[in-house]
Amino acid sequence: MISMTKVASVVALGAALIGTAYADDVKIGVAGPLTGPLASQGKDVENGARLAVEQVNAAGIKIKGVPLHLTIDSEDDMADPKSAVTVAQKLVDAGVVGVVGHLTSGTSVPASKIYSDAGIPQISPSATNPVLTRQGFATTFRVIGDDAYVGRVVAQYLTKTAGYKRIAIIDDRSAYGQGLADIVAAELKKDGATVVDRQYVTPNTIDFRSVLTAVKGSEPQAIFYGGVDAQAGPMRKQMAGLSMKVALFGSSIETDNFIKLAGPPSEGTISAQAGQPLDTMPGGKKFVEQFKKFGPVILYAPYAYDAVWAFVHAMQLANSTSPKDFLPAMKKISFEGVTGTIAFDEKGDLRSSSVTLYQVKNGHYVPIQTTRL
Repeated sequence: MISMTKVASVVALGAALIGTAYADDVKIGVAGPLTGPLASQGKDVENGARLAVEQVNAAGIKIKGVPLHLTIDSEDDMADPKSAVTVAQKLVDAGVVGVVGHLTSGTSVPASKIYSDAGIPQISPSATNPVLTRQGFATTFRVIGDDAYVGRVVAQYLTKTAGYKRIAIIDDRSAYGQGLADIVAAELKKDGATVVDRQYVTPNTIDFRSVLTAVKGSEPQAIFYGGVDAQAGPMRKQMAGLSMKVALFGSSIETDNFIKLAGPPSEGTISAQAGQPLDTMPGGKKFVEQFKKFGPVILYAPYAYDAVWAFVHAMQLANSTSPKDFLPAMKKISFEGVTGTIAFDEKGDLRSSSVTLYQVKNGHYVPIQTTRL
């Protein structure tokens, strides 16, 4: 017969274990496109966050003496602004304490108001429109440089390095594409170049021939496209079909998907990206090895990984997993992440960042220049 003392001990132990599991269950939201043209990049972000969560849970980090255990609630915003708002509210209602996302500027900006109203910190690993962190929200952060820097570097390369004086600009009218194109246009004018044509498409355009024909008539030396790889690839291929022997520049299109869609005409294309090449990031090589179980890094996995750890560092500093406690600590943290030093300024931007230019050479993107800012 089991003694009453042993029964009491077992009950007490069970209660303690149950209480601990409940107290340690801290939910992190991940929001981005898991379907559609940008699904590979959205999944890349999700997997970067998952790797960080696995490592945090294995690290034995304690908050108020209790081991920290994170879980992920991942939601598909389909890269659609309206869906992003719905997803943001869903994550808030689910009780997440922080959100890694969204992928695009067009989704991050409208979703940020939902997180601000709820007092939940949001860290985008990829949204670069300057507006995101200039709305006055204390909850909005990003672990990547913004387009003010990217646009400046692109314009300087076009005018000072390549020596181009006549540039045409096409964008997809999205918050990201048009926002960056506007910055590039302004910076080109500052550098003495002429924007010979400005054309617009939509995020769903697949036939660029009429727009390209109009641009061709303005005789540009180069074209800058503000939009994503899923459209830049077909556009580059159609440029070749129209015998347009001009350089194509873009941003965040340095993917295998772009090269696959553009085919051989992709050769020579230049893409700007906030951040530095993966193999030169402080923790880049180690990250690639750890990330192998998810496949190759697409673009933003390291930034999503650092975003999760930013939440954890703030929790440690505040000794709390409650957003109302650790949110003020977000702007006090400073640590060496995979991508570099993670430390935020008053707006929620990184205190220092960099921009890298990549060029397609022999069928692969290779870094050609990194500018530290």
